Amino acid sequence: MRLEVPRGQFPAAPGFVVIDKPAGCTSHDVVSAVRRLACTRKVGHAGTLDPDATGVLLVAVGAATKLLKYFSGADKEYEATVRFGVTTSTEDASGEIVSQRGARLRIEQISQVLPKFTGNIMQVPSAVSALKVGGRRAYQLVREGREVSLAARPVTITELELTSAVTVIEGPVPVSEVSLRLSCSSGTYVRALARDLGEELGCGAHLRKLRRTRVGSFTQSQALTLPEALTDGKLPTVDMLTVASKLYPSLTLSDEQVADVRCGRRLHLDSGSEGTWALGDGANNLVAMATLTSQGSGWRLQPRTVFPKEGLDG
Repeated sequence: MRLEVPRGQFPAAPGFVVIDKPAGCTSHDVVSAVRRLACTRKVGHAGTLDPDATGVLLVAVGAATKLLKYFSGADKEYEATVRFGVTTSTEDASGEIVSQRGARLRIEQISQVLPKFTGNIMQVPSAVSALKVGGRRAYQLVREGREVSLAARPVTITELELTSAVTVIEGPVPVSEVSLRLSCSSGTYVRALARDLGEELGCGAHLRKLRRTRVGSFTQSQALTLPEALTDGKLPTVDMLTVASKLYPSLTLSDEQVADVRCGRRLHLDSGSEGTWALGDGANNLVAMATLTSQGSGWRLQPRTVFPKEGLDG
């Protein structure tokens, strides 16, 4: 689906933009639109949203695409509507109906099962996912009518709460709908959560609606819709150091250290904490992402991903 957006008049600076993805398009459709807005083909996103889902899609422009791999562990927040009493082939509203057991649920019944799905749990991913099975995407196999069996994986749901009363929709088969808010680790499938809630209550369920409200520290309040994304003909971006510093501890380097890091040389520090660090220069430019490890009585800082100088779209 081609999203109609104007072409930017000026190239966007390397960095990130938070887009409010509309329903009915893929995450790749949004990337294609941002390429036009940013006047560059070097664009990527940090975490796919299904076509029917809306909300926060964090998009990287230019050299910032090299930072995307560091977002793999960013937690996320969602608002979801679950319909109980009906299951579908895709575990969401886009699929064909598989069963109609019906459900007239009370809010207390749903509240009682939520703790079972909070904290560190094992979740079987949705069969309609991009996970690979024998070298092919699971959703491709499902579309071909093949059975897909995926192993349960550990995920963390830190918050799971009801945000609405239960709505019972009468009909030949009565169903119940409720809205939820959840915060979860990367890799959590909300449609799988809806499926499992339905099974726990013995009536089946599917995900009716989904909106992502946060990725890491980026929230829907910061998100731009595609039609309003340009400012004076240019796509505004959040600089790479600001973004990286929200995910990892940061260190400002001297000019001499910057030169060493740009050549891939490791630095030796007197103190620190192990893990990934964002390295910046005195002008607030991201120089590199590096790994800090202890070495004897000191610390070794090894550059892992080095970024071009300000103004270069490397």
